[in-house]
Amino acid sequence: MKKIIVIVFLLSQVVVKAQDAKFGKVSQEALEEKFYELDSTAEAAYLMKKRWSYFDYMPSEGSFQLYTEYHLRIKIYTKEGFDYATKLITYYTPDSGENESVSSIKGYTFFLEENNVMKEKLSKKSIFKEKVNDNFSQVKITMPKIKEGCILDLKYTVTSPYAFYIDDVQFQLGIPIKYLETKIDIPEFYKYNKKRKGYYILPVVNNSKPSKIGDTDYTTETFTYKGNNIPALKDDEAFVYNVDNYRGGIKFELAQTDFLQFQGGIKNYNTSWSAVAKQIYDVSSFGGELRKSAYYKDEIEALLATRNNDYEKIAAIFQYVKKNIRWNKSYNKYAQNGVKKAFKEKTGNVADINLMLTSMLRFAGLDANPVLVSSRGNGIPLFPTSRGFDYVISSVTFSDGKYLLLDATEFYSMPNLLPTRASNWKGRLVKKGGASKWVSLQSSKSATEDTTMMIKFDEDLIAQGRIRTKFDNLNALRYRRNSNHVKEESLIANYEDKNNIEVEEFSVDNKLNISKPIVRNVKFESEDLVEGIGNKLYIEPLLFFTERENPFKLDERKFPIEFDAKSKEAYNVLIDIPEGYQIEKLPEPLAIGMPNNMGIFKYQVRKMGNKIKTSCVLEFKTPTIAPQYYPYLKEFYNQIVKKESEKIVLSKI
Repeated sequence: MKKIIVIVFLLSQVVVKAQDAKFGKVSQEALEEKFYELDSTAEAAYLMKKRWSYFDYMPSEGSFQLYTEYHLRIKIYTKEGFDYATKLITYYTPDSGENESVSSIKGYTFFLEENNVMKEKLSKKSIFKEKVNDNFSQVKITMPKIKEGCILDLKYTVTSPYAFYIDDVQFQLGIPIKYLETKIDIPEFYKYNKKRKGYYILPVVNNSKPSKIGDTDYTTETFTYKGNNIPALKDDEAFVYNVDNYRGGIKFELAQTDFLQFQGGIKNYNTSWSAVAKQIYDVSSFGGELRKSAYYKDEIEALLATRNNDYEKIAAIFQYVKKNIRWNKSYNKYAQNGVKKAFKEKTGNVADINLMLTSMLRFAGLDANPVLVSSRGNGIPLFPTSRGFDYVISSVTFSDGKYLLLDATEFYSMPNLLPTRASNWKGRLVKKGGASKWVSLQSSKSATEDTTMMIKFDEDLIAQGRIRTKFDNLNALRYRRNSNHVKEESLIANYEDKNNIEVEEFSVDNKLNISKPIVRNVKFESEDLVEGIGNKLYIEPLLFFTERENPFKLDERKFPIEFDAKSKEAYNVLIDIPEGYQIEKLPEPLAIGMPNNMGIFKYQVRKMGNKIKTSCVLEFKTPTIAPQYYPYLKEFYNQIVKKESEKIVLSKI
């Protein structure tokens, strides 16, 4: 009982110190701390993370501005935590319209030198501002004198003329937080919807106070969130698109403004996804771009002259845009420079390219419409918001209600085969006039990998073999995107290093023929595929394709397992029994499945004449597995690893 009292007392002291902490002052005790007491694996931790967002009326503008002040104090424990010494602040700076700004940047790095507390001031030379894309800029802050054990103290303010958008309140990050305090002051003129995200919850303290602008009295409502010793939610577990979707926090979305006291009116915002889609469609850099066609009329008419049906028209236009208009890597639902300029200069952002594609498909007489998307990096929008969409693709709907999805920013994509950045959640298909509906972005096709290997051993037990691997659908897209630009010498070297073999022949078919699967053929030699002990030989049935490690290591998981698509891997390995040997033991077959037929694994090793054939299939019939099934998935993989590790045993005749 005494131990419990002592622990509670110590933790309370941590909180008091964090609450009373002043910028530019840290204790020697904190600098001497060698590790975070509640997570010794943490490479860094927030000793304090404070934020205050408030509104201030600007008489010269006749409107409110939103200010957000941050005070961050980070302890670096190991070299792996040095990345936290670089702070990136992204802020909104559209090419047209008012800009946000970042100001009042101050910082110190504290460290021990001969048992004395030293500090190094952040230099203006270590603060860089740059334009990221047509809508956002970034401040990059590099803290000085970084070493293990140091403490970073940083303050800055973000000023925004866009009072309708309050940055998300983040309770949880990739490193622990000893003390968190967030305060949001909102004048009564603004009403926000608040939505919890993630699995970590902090209580809110809600109070109000009187405020005044000139002769006008009003009430300011304050929302305060405080937390102590908040655990990290790291981005180190396999198969998750965007871990920020599952970190605890609160999202604020403007629901209404009421300025009747200022002779204004009441305005409601984004009450439904239909309203959001209509609002976006009505913007000239979205819906207006769809109506332009004169700039491409001659080229597309010539292209369509020899096309006899809708599918040929779609394929021809899709290929034309992919081949002729290069994506500049910028995400946006709105056109950057306009489709006409993008067509002329042969480059543009996501919207330039896919709105152009949609317009061309409409010109061909097809029922083509844009589809608004939240990219994987943007997360999953929790309630109706225009910022919930940062990407747009194209669609074609047929008379039977079936539809195709197309993204011409990815050269190796195909109809209904989107790049992973765009296959997130659902998309909002927007028709002419702005009416809209949800459509699924998930491909119905499995990402497949089918491998056949034939291998034999010479009298010195050196293996010689051939491998044929076929990649299809999303796996083919991945291969082309990751490997088509790589020199063959590098591909061979990587393959040799990965599998510990020596490649003698290497070829890849259909690299540019995207309607067909990728087919890779390899001839190889290896001295390391058989283990000889006494008069016996031990061989792994799948050789270097053996699954040796379970990718799922946590005892529990609070967020879904997210594969990029349904998938199927198949292996057929044919091994010639070395001359002078016979089979002593083969692994037993295994067939297992997950609940609701989500995943299956089939494995069989059998004798076929003077050969041993291993057949293995691993298939997932859903791209997403809910966290309650994680224990089943982990055990599923445990059994796979255990079974594939069982060896073929051969003995001398």
